[in-house]
Amino acid sequence: MSLRIGSRTFEPKAWAVALTAALLAAFVSLGWWQVGRAREKQAMIESFARGTETSVTLQGVSVDELPRYQHVTVEGRYDPDHQVLLDNMPSSTGQPGYRVLTPLRRDGATRLLLVDRGWVPLGATRAQLPQVRVGANLRMVAGRLDQLPVPGIRLGPAEAPGEKGWPRVLLFPTQADVRAVLGEPVESRIVLLDASNPDGYERVWHPSLGFPPERHLGYAIQWFALALVLVVIFVALSLKRVSPEARTAP
Repeated sequence: MSLRIGSRTFEPKAWAVALTAALLAAFVSLGWWQVGRAREKQAMIESFARGTETSVTLQGVSVDELPRYQHVTVEGRYDPDHQVLLDNMPSSTGQPGYRVLTPLRRDGATRLLLVDRGWVPLGATRAQLPQVRVGANLRMVAGRLDQLPVPGIRLGPAEAPGEKGWPRVLLFPTQADVRAVLGEPVESRIVLLDASNPDGYERVWHPSLGFPPERHLGYAIQWFALALVLVVIFVALSLKRVSPEARTAP
């Protein structure tokens, strides 16, 4: 293909066209993927904000029927003898520690409901686990529904070999991991205990975003900018100066 543009001709090589087209498609696709992720994160923020507008009582209502971050109240008894410590969980200020998951037994329910009672710091050593005892009295628990924390990349099992005692330390467990440890079925969602409820620890809840929407939009702009630069380079390298003799040739 050749196109005369003033004193230059546009003569791209076939391999350059193919390479540019492939890279352009990839850059634009990645840019739009980042835009999509930004929209998802913004939707999570809005869902979190709406979560406390109404509260649902979990009496004959399945947690699977409710949206993420829905505020709920539920009556039951904690099982203080079978608690889980979620490892590698930072505090609101980035300090290392655990989040405390306590099973809640409800009358008539076939599954345990895990209540996240908040963050506790590491002990002086890994062998020194925090004291997280809680009463087994009948109580009303209030909080938001959420999912178990998930890692960016899952490496290895959730439970270290040889772990037997309680509370049990787990690293980014799945629902199946927790069920295997407790020996009983568990709900697919957990409850993030309200800061106003008793028997909790540090509770500064926020949406599990990872990157905020603005970061994704920044990445999207970078990918679209690379796409534009790619087109400019392709055009610049494909333009050839026409000699004076060729310009005057019939």
